[in-house]
Amino acid sequence: MSRKKMKLAYITNDTKRKTTYKKRTKGLVKKVRELTTLCKIKACAIILSPDFDSQPEVWPSHAGAQQLLSEFKKLPQSIRNNKMVNQESFLEQSIAKATQQLKKRRKKNRQKDLKKFMFQSLSGKGILQSMNVMDLNEVGVLVEQKLKDIDKRVRMLTNESRS
Repeated sequence: MSRKKMKLAYITNDTKRKTTYKKRTKGLVKKVRELTTLCKIKACAIILSPDFDSQPEVWPSHAGAQQLLSEFKKLPQSIRNNKMVNQESFLEQSIAKATQQLKKRRKKNRQKDLKKFMFQSLSGKGILQSMNVMDLNEVGVLVEQKLKDIDKRVRMLTNESRS
């Protein structure tokens, strides 16, 4: 039986929130335990909730977590910070990635528009009169590129037919 998708938002009902906290905490600790077993790595989990528990939930133990954290703090700063992100840097990375995707899509859309203008003008729709100089130059570059592609293809086909 599949579970229904849960909306990711603050749970206002105290009882449901506490139940969800306990279940999710248990699940998170289980995942960390499985990860350490499957990948033979060192890991710990510290979950602190002032709303539900006065003591933090620590896995594998307080001593084990302290030992692992002290080992981590002994590492050089460059290794410690490798691939470590905080909320701000995570958002910066996400924004940069989204900006790059937006640029790529705009460029792709621009190429499609220019191609459409080219084919409309070739079919006699007279759309070129309404275009500005920059757009006309870009369509000219596109036409030249298409002509080069056609010449290349013709040369390749003639060479194949001779062989």
